[in-house]
Amino acid sequence: MKKIITPAIIAARIWLLTSLVFGAGWLFYMLLFEDADNLWTSIPATVGAAIGSLPVLLLLILILPRIEWNLISRQQKLIQLGWICAGCSGLYGAAASLILSPVAVFSSPGPAFITNLAVFTGILLGASLLALFLSRNTLSRYFSTPDISLINKNTIMETTQITEPVWESNKPHRSNRILYKGITTGVLILVMMIPTVFITNLVRERQQRQEEVAREVSSRWAQAQTLTGPYIYLPYKNTYLDQDNKPKEQVLHLLVIPDNLNVSGSIDHELRQRSIYKVLLYRASLAGKGDFSIQIPKDIQPDRIQWSDARICYGLSDFKGIEEKLVVQFNGAPYELSPGLPVNDINEKGLSAPISLSAADMGKSLPFHLDLKIKGSGMLHFVPFSGNSRFVLTSAWPNPSFDGGNLPTERTVSDSGFTAVWAFNKANLPFGTVLRDFKFDQSALAFGVTMVQPADEYAKTNRSVKYAILIIGLTFSIFFIVELMQKKPVHPIQYVLIGLALVIFYSLLLAISEFILFDRAYLIASLATIGLISLYARSHFQNWKSTGIFGGVLTLLYGFIFVLISLEDTALLIGSIGLFIILALTMYASKKINWYGLDASGAAFQHK
Repeated sequence: MKKIITPAIIAARIWLLTSLVFGAGWLFYMLLFEDADNLWTSIPATVGAAIGSLPVLLLLILILPRIEWNLISRQQKLIQLGWICAGCSGLYGAAASLILSPVAVFSSPGPAFITNLAVFTGILLGASLLALFLSRNTLSRYFSTPDISLINKNTIMETTQITEPVWESNKPHRSNRILYKGITTGVLILVMMIPTVFITNLVRERQQRQEEVAREVSSRWAQAQTLTGPYIYLPYKNTYLDQDNKPKEQVLHLLVIPDNLNVSGSIDHELRQRSIYKVLLYRASLAGKGDFSIQIPKDIQPDRIQWSDARICYGLSDFKGIEEKLVVQFNGAPYELSPGLPVNDINEKGLSAPISLSAADMGKSLPFHLDLKIKGSGMLHFVPFSGNSRFVLTSAWPNPSFDGGNLPTERTVSDSGFTAVWAFNKANLPFGTVLRDFKFDQSALAFGVTMVQPADEYAKTNRSVKYAILIIGLTFSIFFIVELMQKKPVHPIQYVLIGLALVIFYSLLLAISEFILFDRAYLIASLATIGLISLYARSHFQNWKSTGIFGGVLTLLYGFIFVLISLEDTALLIGSIGLFIILALTMYASKKINWYGLDASGAAFQHK
């Protein structure tokens, strides 16, 4: 039975392969250079390429018979077809360049247009030539006319009988089958990366849900706290001339900050359960002491200061965190702080209290003491609003994150907790102890500690998903090599099932890690996946040796990925060394494969 290859079949094959190659290239580019969240765009890119190239499909259907009728060699016909594809690629490249970089009539094209033309033409030409390469056997069969260019055209019909070849027995060479299977496996590896995008989105969704729960609990408990002060508010009268050159009075103010400030405190952590999530909260017990020395500018007379309106102020970002009334001991007298600030030069929110001051207190050392018990969540920051200051914090929480504008001068972190010390002096700060017309950005100087839960499961799961292409690619490569060595072909559907098992691993990891520690969750999910794939390999290859190979390799692979996830600074080094070793082992295993189907003498096997 003769196998008839029509121009429509060849044209459709070239058209479809070109679109698929374009889509695979798009996916590979997104995977390497763009955000993994956009991998799904490879699907509409493939569909768009197929729809946009429909005119080329019609052109090929019409022009393939004309090329076949030419009295030239088969190689020359293939070259002609290649030039036609190049011309179509150039036309489409020019169209795309005109859309992105329009060129006015009678004007010379700019560098952007030329660059886009070269890029788009090259991409389309590469895709079409690769499609021709993949279809070369079919094209060779279609362009089967013998080279009769040297034969007298007048005697062709009399002396030559051209019969249509029978292709039933002309099977593709084994090396071609291996090539096609390798390309198919590679495409499947890229396709199986698409579900990982949905896993990444799922991880992000669960993480956002956790953050929502944390914000909800924190809003009812207390938010992150930032403490500033104490400092003294001193109003004074200032005389100036208005537009009519008449004297006017206005009330301005000075802000006096401590000469010395020492703060020591302890932080007690507290974990609150909400649904399946745990929210880290804290209580802080702080003790601050120091002294003021009031020195007013020389251009302000002491009698201009409204001493009776003086107030001591303390900045606090969230009043909800106040657990007890705040009483400050100032110059030997107690003053209870209440919400509200006379000015917001330094803080938007805070507490204050009127204090007793007079001109006689100028230049004296005015001591103060304040005990503060507050609660909050996440972050506890301070603003070094003092001439000389020292802050000491201790806690039993073993996972602090020291952040803000300044790092601790001394710190000790262990499994039993942490101790941190910050020290400042007048030379470190961009202001003096008396401030006038002062606007202060506390975020530039604020420092402190953030109570961090151990590298949460979402961050580690997200990191593990980034290595999905390594796991899927190596697993498929192992199946491909064993398949060739044992001559038991694995169907593409079986590859897809194996790929889905590898993808579901991340879903299992995410779900289990929300209930137990990530390390244990990773062990359970990896053992389940390794067992499933190993048993599947056993059922296909019917060989316990192959099962052991798959199980051992997958165990090493998942162990290697776990090490990379756990490492931070040396992840690149260890990962590069590991990949090099994996490549070496793959090259060693592949040397036993008979890629070209040669017999012992080196001759190719003849297919009957």
